[in-house]
Amino acid sequence: MTNDSALELMKGKLLVATPALREPTFAHTVIALLEHSPDDGALGVVLNRPTQAAVADVVPAVADLVTPPHVLFEGGPVSPTTAIALGLAAPGADPEGWLPIVPPLVTVDLDHDAALLGATLRSLRVFAGYAGWSAGQLEGEIAEGAWYVVDGLPSDPFLEAPERLRMSVLRRQGWPLAAAAYAPIDPSLN
Repeated sequence: MTNDSALELMKGKLLVATPALREPTFAHTVIALLEHSPDDGALGVVLNRPTQAAVADVVPAVADLVTPPHVLFEGGPVSPTTAIALGLAAPGADPEGWLPIVPPLVTVDLDHDAALLGATLRSLRVFAGYAGWSAGQLEGEIAEGAWYVVDGLPSDPFLEAPERLRMSVLRRQGWPLAAAAYAPIDPSLN
């Protein structure tokens, strides 16, 4: 496998903050990696940071399609007024208003006809902003021990209790990574 092939495989993976990553913006986060290229860098959304803002107040057209909790999620610090939506495509559905990331996980066009989206999606979640890395930046952070890179399940972005996502993802990884699920927010308390 070439280095470029290995990097391309990160699209669709989850980035889980390690206990060493204590910077508040990303501490204890789980990020779905939506794009990754050696030349352009990477882009993802934080999956486990719900806000208090109701989706109905921000994107009312898709409010009835949103998976509980029915709130906007803080997708990351970059462009916080930009909305990015993730969906779970129904089996065999035509890509009507969405593009695959790693099927059945898709990015959704929020300007598309909501009725058509409702017919082709099983789940939907809306994120304000995103996390972004320039070329090589994410790889450097991984090498420094800031992120675990793991496979995700299609249902991960839509967990009804997003505060439990990090623990859930880490626990299913097996030893020794599963032990990190129980690490305290402040490792010096260990």
